[in-house]
Amino acid sequence: MKIAMWSGPRNLSTAMMYSFGARADCAVVDEPFYATYLEKTGIDHPMRDDVLASQSTDAEAIANGLIGSYPAQKQHFYQKHMTQHMVPGIPRQWMAEVTNVFLIRHPARVVASFAKKYPGVQESDIGFLQQLELYDYVLGLGQEPVVVDSFDIRDNPAGVLEKLCGAIGLTWDDAMLSWPKGGHEADGVWGAHWYDAVHKSTGFAASEGPLPKLTGRLADLVESVMPAYRKMASRKLG
Repeated sequence: MKIAMWSGPRNLSTAMMYSFGARADCAVVDEPFYATYLEKTGIDHPMRDDVLASQSTDAEAIANGLIGSYPAQKQHFYQKHMTQHMVPGIPRQWMAEVTNVFLIRHPARVVASFAKKYPGVQESDIGFLQQLELYDYVLGLGQEPVVVDSFDIRDNPAGVLEKLCGAIGLTWDDAMLSWPKGGHEADGVWGAHWYDAVHKSTGFAASEGPLPKLTGRLADLVESVMPAYRKMASRKLG
């Protein structure tokens, strides 16, 4: 099985990659379109030059690799994707050949976390509008994609991950609940900037507390994407 997990940033996405990567039967890839996104948009992210040097920017070749042979002859291939990376010029037709899953998180938590690393955060950086648009695209392909909330995963990792596996037709493996400290060999080069917390982890963090209180521009940003988040949340695994 090839699993495309669609998330915005600061949303448990790396921990989920580690979780699936802890399975002996599963290969993983970390944000394969990141360099392409930076090249096409010209955006100045942290470690931009390093990211561009570390990955191909041939979007067609990348897409073909995502639906080609399984890396390391594994039985499954988990693909960590950022919804905001799917800008014009990056193909989508390959999505018809994978199992698409959508990982959501409350916008207040995403914005608060992202702003600590990238103070100039904007609506296009956090992926909520793109996530809903991609969800609708997958529906148009005739799939019924699964939506899972990172809050629920952290609240009950074993229960929610087992339910997720069942929903996509994947056998449950409790190896998904832990991983070695220090990162994964599949980490993108950008992990040096973004992955400090998850590199210190050996499993999912404890349940999240109250929503952060944001003001001014950041609060306005949260409100601008709440309708998209609410639509996705209404479709999540119960």
